Amino acid sequence: MKIFVVDDSAEVRKRLIALLSEIQGIEFLGQAEDSLEATILIREFKPDAVILDICMPGISGINVLQSIKRNGEGPIVIMLTNYPYPQYRKKCLEAGAEFFFDKSTEFHRVTEVLEQLVLDSKSSQRREGT
Repeated sequence: MKIFVVDDSAEVRKRLIALLSEIQGIEFLGQAEDSLEATILIREFKPDAVILDICMPGISGINVLQSIKRNGEGPIVIMLTNYPYPQYRKKCLEAGAEFFFDKSTEFHRVTEVLEQLVLDSKSSQRREGT
């Protein structure tokens, strides 16, 4: 599973990348610290999943989410934010995010979800005979 990380905090990106590197079956494609760079690189790299922050320089992560999920397609999106308010959760899920986690209390959930997605992907590949 190919992953792309978007967060304006270098420390958060570094922590996520370290956690992701411990998951077998994860390929880290790249990272971005702002919305414009993220949108361009996500379209170029076509990751299977994106970990995306809401609050970043430029346009918000919600706008990035809307852009990459425009036709109901695109990568699996995990919103990871310090703004876990109900109105943001609702807006993100309506825009196509599959997951929405609070950085301060649910950071660990990102790795749990990705581990499960990798397992699901392997099971699907076995069923398809690939």
